[in-house]
Amino acid sequence: MKKIQNIEFYTGSKEERLPDFAADFPYLASRVELDQFMGRFVPWHWHRTVELFYMESGALVYHTPGGRWLFPAGSGGMVNSNVLHMTKPASQAKDNIQLLHMFDVSLLSGEAGSRIGHKYITPLVTAPQLEMIALFPEDPVQADILKRIREAFCFADNTFGYEIRLREALTEIWLLLLEQSRPALEQKGEDHKNEDKIKRMMIYMHAHYAEKISIPELAASAFLSERECFRVFQTCLHMTPIEYLRSYRLQTACRMLAEGQESVTAVGHACGLGSSSYFGKVFREYTGCTPLAYRRKWQERDR
Repeated sequence: MKKIQNIEFYTGSKEERLPDFAADFPYLASRVELDQFMGRFVPWHWHRTVELFYMESGALVYHTPGGRWLFPAGSGGMVNSNVLHMTKPASQAKDNIQLLHMFDVSLLSGEAGSRIGHKYITPLVTAPQLEMIALFPEDPVQADILKRIREAFCFADNTFGYEIRLREALTEIWLLLLEQSRPALEQKGEDHKNEDKIKRMMIYMHAHYAEKISIPELAASAFLSERECFRVFQTCLHMTPIEYLRSYRLQTACRMLAEGQESVTAVGHACGLGSSSYFGKVFREYTGCTPLAYRRKWQERDR
C-alpha cells in the first residue's frame, strides 16, 4: 500500500495524477496521511478513477458541488468518476488517516462496450445525482460493505492470484453499492454542465495564474457571460472566481516555498501575488505564519 502525504496533478489542470497507476491493471491502494499534507487539506480536484475509501482514524469532511459530508473513523464511501471534490480533516487532532482504493472501472467491466459495463457499471458512473455514496456502520447493510472495503486492503500483492482475488472483491463491493444506490438511480439528477464549465475555468486559471486574469477572460475560456461565471463558481465551489484564484496562487506559493530555494520576492511574483510586502501579508492571513517560517517548517520536518 502506497503512503500518500501529498497530491500530484497533471500540468495546468486539477485532474489528479497517479504516477504508479499501471495500464494493464488500473488500480492503486494508498494510505493517505492527511495531517502531513501542506495546509492539512486536499484542494479541489477530480480524477477519472473511482475513489473507494475507508476512514481508519480521525474524521474527514468531503466537499463536492452537490454537498458536504462528514466521515468519522469507521465510515467510508465512494467518490464517483470525474467528480470535483476537496477534503479537510474535521478537527485539528492528528492521525486523520484514510485508506483508498483507486481504480478505473475498466478493471471490473473489461473491454469498452461490454455487457457487464452496460448493465452494472455505466448506470452508476454516469449518474449525476451520485457524486458520493456515503456509508456508515450504524446501517447493517452499509456496515457489511465497509467491512468488505477494509478487508480488500489485506490482499498481499505478491501472493498467487492477487489480481483476480482483488478484482473479485471489488466486483462484489460494486454490486452491493449498485444495489444500495437503486433509490437514487430511479430519481433524475441534474446534468454535469456546471461541473464541465467550472473545470474549464479552473484549467484556465491553473495555466495563467502567474498573469493578470480578468473576469471577462476567465468567462470566455468556458464560453460564458461574466454573470454566469460568478454563478457557476458560487454553485460549484461556494466562492467567487477571485477568491478561488487567490487561494490557488497561495497553494502554489506554499508548494514552491516547501520544495524550492527561490527568494520570497521571486515566489510572490511567480505566483501572481505581486510585491513581497503584499505577498507576506496575504500569506500570513492564509497560513498564520510568514513565508520564511513556512519554508523552515516544511523543509526541516523530515530532518
